Parts: sequence; structure tokens; C-alpha cells
Amino acid sequence: MNQTSDPFSAAVPAEPPRTRERRQRVQAAETGMAVLKGLGRLGGRASLTLLASQVGESPAKVHRYLASLMEEGLVSQDAASQQYFLGLEAMLLGLAALRQADPIRLSEGGLIRLREDLEVTCFVAVMGNKGPTIVRFEEPGLPVTVNVRMGSVLSMLWSATGRVFLALQDDARVRALAEAELARAPAELREQLDSEDPIGHLRRQVLEQGCATVRDTNLKGISAVSAPLLNHSGRPCAALTALGATGGFDATPDGPIAQAVRREAEAASLLLGYRAA
Repeated sequence: MNQTSDPFSAAVPAEPPRTRERRQRVQAAETGMAVLKGLGRLGGRASLTLLASQVGESPAKVHRYLASLMEEGLVSQDAASQQYFLGLEAMLLGLAALRQADPIRLSEGGLIRLREDLEVTCFVAVMGNKGPTIVRFEEPGLPVTVNVRMGSVLSMLWSATGRVFLALQDDARVRALAEAELARAPAELREQLDSEDPIGHLRRQVLEQGCATVRDTNLKGISAVSAPLLNHSGRPCAALTALGATGGFDATPDGPIAQAVRREAEAASLLLGYRAA
């Protein structure tokens, strides 16, 4: 019996050698990057067995890729422990990336999202010689009238932004600014703070909440929420703050504004190289 040829059952043409070779090179590069990133996720140092488990490949296969990475200086091996660790070239790549990690630039997207999604005034501040200083400022279509702008220096104790730096950058200079501010503050402001340990209580509160919140403290009728942007070493390099009129601004630590501010600050911190322990 004659068989009718089926045009749809024709053999698939063989992949051209050059195309196959290119695809294999891409796959090899992807595997090599997976091994390198796996080593990074393990803290930069690991045994062959642990690294193979991390990337989901056999030890023999991972060993071959490690040999190539060692030739390029991206990985080294400890002769005593036989563990692999990130090499000099990987370190230089990391340093080059860190030099480009500008907190102001990396927080721009989050700043605009906060302004548009929450319709609040928001800004980024860095720690200056005289205190937290606003370096980027965004206002919604119907802005709240406040007397802070680009270049404004904020209170260490009575602004949400200042409290973020006080809690997470607890060095001598920051503490001195806070103590000087506390000493010259009028009684009605000092009464808002803990009587026994005003600075320590503020620090603990911010660390517990993951953000700082104020209501009618720095500016009457204004509430604010601020969260830190952390660099690769876990130190604050900037603070992201949202503020608005107290009557329509939810400044509670678990409210939607605080959640949004923390979320954007955490996203920018990731781009700055921060990884939680």
C-alpha cells in the first residue's frame, strides 16, 4: 500500500554547526556566571561540595568551571582548606560597581513612585556636616506647604529623617549633634522624649520599626515617615522620607505609607549592595 507523504511530518533540519556552537557558548557562560554568583551568595568562600549544591550541578561539572574562573582571576583556592573564594578580578569588579552606587540616583525611581502613588511630598536626604540635608525633593500636584526645600538641614531629634540617621549611624559626630540639639531644646519639646534615656529610646524605636515616624514634632501640622538606604556594609548612606498634612497622613509604623517607604528604601538598598544577614 502506498503511503501518502505528510508535509507536517517532514524531518526538522539539523541545526547549523555555527548556531549550535554559539548556543553552547551561551549556555557555558550562563553556567559559569551561576557558579560565580553561587559563590557570592555563600559569602564569597565555600567548598566544592557546598557550591555544587548551591547551584544545583554535579561537583565534577562545577570543578571544571571553577578551573576556568581561576584562570581568569575571578576565583582562587585556599591551598590549606581547599575551599574556593572570590579572586582579585571579582574584587575589582565589585569595587567598580560600588563606585557607581549613587544613593541619590538609585532612589529616584522610588521617590517618584511614592509621589505619584501616595500623592505625598517626599525627598532624599544625606548626612551633612550640620545634620541631615535634603538633596532631592519631589512634590505632588497639590503640594503641602512646608518650609523645607533642597539644601534644608533637618533636626536630628524631631524629624523622622534625623531619627533614622541617629538610630543607624550612631557615631560620635551624630551623637554630638543630637546631644547639642537636646540641650538647647525648649521644655515642651523635651517632654515629647523619654525622660531617662531620650536618645537611646529613639534609637531603639527606629530599629524595632524599621523606620522613623513623627507627628507634629518638627513642623506643626505635618507628619512624616522615613526609612534608611543602606550600603553594602549596612551603614545608612541616605534616608527616604515622605511627609504630609497630619489630618490626612497616616504616620503609623504599620500603615500603608510606612510600608511603601520601607519597601522603596529596601529596594534601593539592594541596588546599593546591601544584603541582610
